[in-house]
Amino acid sequence: MNKAITDGLVLMPPPFSQGLGVWSSENGTPGSATYQNAANAAFVPADQDFGGALELVKIQSVQKLRYTGETPILPGCYLRITARVKAVSGNLPAVRIAGYAVGAGNAHIANVVEVGPSVQLQSYGEVVEVSAIVGVGDRTGVDMVWGRAPLFGHFGLDLTGPTGGGVRIDDIEIEDITSAFLRVLMDWVDVRDFGAIGDGVADDTDAFLAADAAAQGRSVVVSEGTYRLNGDVTFENGVRFVGTVTMPANRRLLLQKNYDLPTYIDAFGNEVEAFRKAFQALLNNTNHESLDMGGRRIELGAPIDMAAAVNNLDTYEIRRVIRNGQFNVQPGPAWNTPTVTSSARYNVNNPNMLTDVANIANIEVGSLVTGNGVGREVYVRAKNVGAGSLTLSQPLWGPAGTQSYSFRRFRYALDFSGFARLSKFTLTDIEFQLDGEASGILLAPEGETFHLRDCWITKPKHRGITSIGRGCQDLQIDRCHFVSDEQALPAPQRQSVGFNVNANDSKIRDSRFQRLGTTMVLFGNGHLLVGNHWFQGDNETNGPRTAGVVLTETNVKTVITGCYLDNSFIEWTNEHDAQPSFSNEFSFGGLTLTGNIFTANDVAPYFSWIVVKPYGPGHFLQGLSVEGNVFKSLNGSIERIERVDDSIAPLDLSLSRQIVFAGNSFNGVNQITINPVTLEFDQPDNAATWVLNVGGYLPFEGYTRTVSAVVPEGEIRTSGAQVLYEMPSVTPLDGANQNRVRLGWSAPARGRVQVTARCDKPF
Repeated sequence: MNKAITDGLVLMPPPFSQGLGVWSSENGTPGSATYQNAANAAFVPADQDFGGALELVKIQSVQKLRYTGETPILPGCYLRITARVKAVSGNLPAVRIAGYAVGAGNAHIANVVEVGPSVQLQSYGEVVEVSAIVGVGDRTGVDMVWGRAPLFGHFGLDLTGPTGGGVRIDDIEIEDITSAFLRVLMDWVDVRDFGAIGDGVADDTDAFLAADAAAQGRSVVVSEGTYRLNGDVTFENGVRFVGTVTMPANRRLLLQKNYDLPTYIDAFGNEVEAFRKAFQALLNNTNHESLDMGGRRIELGAPIDMAAAVNNLDTYEIRRVIRNGQFNVQPGPAWNTPTVTSSARYNVNNPNMLTDVANIANIEVGSLVTGNGVGREVYVRAKNVGAGSLTLSQPLWGPAGTQSYSFRRFRYALDFSGFARLSKFTLTDIEFQLDGEASGILLAPEGETFHLRDCWITKPKHRGITSIGRGCQDLQIDRCHFVSDEQALPAPQRQSVGFNVNANDSKIRDSRFQRLGTTMVLFGNGHLLVGNHWFQGDNETNGPRTAGVVLTETNVKTVITGCYLDNSFIEWTNEHDAQPSFSNEFSFGGLTLTGNIFTANDVAPYFSWIVVKPYGPGHFLQGLSVEGNVFKSLNGSIERIERVDDSIAPLDLSLSRQIVFAGNSFNGVNQITINPVTLEFDQPDNAATWVLNVGGYLPFEGYTRTVSAVVPEGEIRTSGAQVLYEMPSVTPLDGANQNRVRLGWSAPARGRVQVTARCDKPF
């Protein structure tokens, strides 16, 4: 039964686009005030979620919205009023469906329930659907039981709670759902009853659409058979698949009522094709923000090209989520890594480009670039075959003008590189079982806030997550686990990388990284690493370790706090700089390490947890804070916690500025590091010149650039036992290594002083 059709009743109010003069700010009765030309109401023609929408500012304790049209209330007829609302500004109100009951003689029927359940809006931009059912009878599920007295009602919604907030409201729907209470003989319709053939050849698109239109709240059954759909099909009603469907790549199946991966698997009979089509629907107006995989495991025999699956979009920047499933990689040739070796020319004045590239047609976008003078994690971002040029993700620090390069294209379970730009995308509660056959995720060349949350990337062959451009801007990795396939290998033999970043502002939080070759390679500024644990040890005794975190820009504006750095080190370089020599720029600075655990076991004595490696001369430290950390070496001591790798170029220690090493604890470390350092110096014999050797206490075995305090302890006495009350002269930068402090007295003297020295100057 549907009286909107069988009895010719017009239930649906007009859309807001037709004007606000039929929408009352009171009860909807004749003569009541409307929102036409109201200061707190306006029609918005192009809302991203609703299309056309009413934007309404709440200025009353109960802000009413009522349709002035008379919606009839008939015995045996049950109506559902539905509104979709989102908050856009100000205070967050609550929203509820409401009505105004009118009986004979246009009299208000006051003794009935005229409001439905209230829903509190929780955040801006979140679309919330509220609904209520009104009817004569007192049945389960009816929110407003009106009895037989009311003849019609004015329906809409109320905004309650604090004033001052702005909301947008989609066109209000009123529909007859009598069939939910007074059921017809069957609660489903079969597509075959509307002309579907199901032979896999005939186009059954029109039959599917006709069945959905006739269902009117009942389910649609796709009975046994194979149905070819050559057009887009949207099911507004629930659908159950006994048979399967086939569709071209450019056609879409949208399931509005039961949008989830298990239903798509039932529809297509193939897990991978079902995932492609479900993802296509996710980005094409399913009215769902997330795809629930339903805990299903997809057996992958080849990479999934995510842009090709969508087929009709290369840019997408509305929040979307894939959740709750597993990808299990199966061995096969589709995961092989092609390698191309070609010569190319590089010019530092065009730092992100290779030109005159030989054999360019065979080089794939997304390939890792290696060769002399190439830093870590440099990828082919784009190519121009006609021009013979490749665009790179990062500059090269030191190649010859023309030389040979190798290009390796890894294969990823989910490959987003076909999108030009992808933003606000989240993967949550997903496990990638890569089994040493495949890499994990390849990001789009551009985009913001790609989010990996509560996921497992297990045994990647080469890479966990790769960025070939700036699709990693604001990358977020939360509560994830990366597990290496190379755990049995000595650390230097491992090739895997957890992830890389080419842009700014990544947030890596509460995640665990297990025995990868390198945990992360970070270019850019503004990174936050909080509460993570990464370990890269092996079973070798006194063996070398590899970098866990590689920072490839000099001034990083980065914080590492509350992390557990285990059997690996932080390597700070400028290897992604086409002109790596210092040239009136920010040098190495902006790094803060606080409250971390640094540990190592069975490492060589030369191991250090903090390594600065300049790729060009003239650089210096200009802002480094290492405070409140614990450093501990087990099964053998190390010399010191920090060092300079000067294999390419040294640091200029004479220019160090604003360096703090304080409040740290040291275990199994021969030489502790403190800056500023306060040392006690005893001079037992009378001497006019005292020399204090600060030695290795200063960071990176730096110079004594500053002496901030000289404090006598007790009395300073001359040979005649006279007390000297004067201050000595102070000479920093003393000695061949410039790491001593010389004190000069007016007469030979003896005694004890506390001297505070620094390796830096404040400005």
